[in-house]
Amino acid sequence: MIRPQEIGYADELLADGTVHRRYEDGLEEWRSRTPGRPHLVRWHDNRGTSGTDELLGNHIVKRTLADGTALYARDIGYGRTVWPRGERVTVNRTSVGGRMAVLLAGLGVATLAITAAHLPPIDMTPVEEEALRRQQQQSQASSGSGGDGGGGDSGGDGDSGDDSWETGWDEDADAWSDDDFG
Repeated sequence: MIRPQEIGYADELLADGTVHRRYEDGLEEWRSRTPGRPHLVRWHDNRGTSGTDELLGNHIVKRTLADGTALYARDIGYGRTVWPRGERVTVNRTSVGGRMAVLLAGLGVATLAITAAHLPPIDMTPVEEEALRRQQQQSQASSGSGGDGGGGDSGGDGDSGDDSWETGWDEDADAWSDDDFG
């Protein structure tokens, strides 16, 4: 079992439709959806870094920094996202799932532990990424609008077929979710 550094965050929806994300370690991000690409979020932070987060299939998030460096994370449910090598997990304190994770952890529920099965890939080839994009598109098509506002409440098993964890984005209404890609 892995004991990563846990960093909570809270999202605030701004009047212009973007999100201001505040992490408990002082990092702040300003995030916006990419028109026509519902699974791509552009961001920049208060430390001079910028990039994109892309939701791939199998609960994988690809973070591409402005310099082209790619990192992978895995959404494991309950508002939690595990980052490379399991050294850090971000927890959405504003989502129902994130608040539930805090409650369950306080009760000592062991199922919230991070295991090797939760770890994201260290590296992926373009072919592997494209396969996950296709998987995400197929999953999205089979689940209708692709979100119920669940905000990160999946069990995190990777292949459950339940996309309620996804983000709750309502593409038709141009809505923002409380859990947009970790």
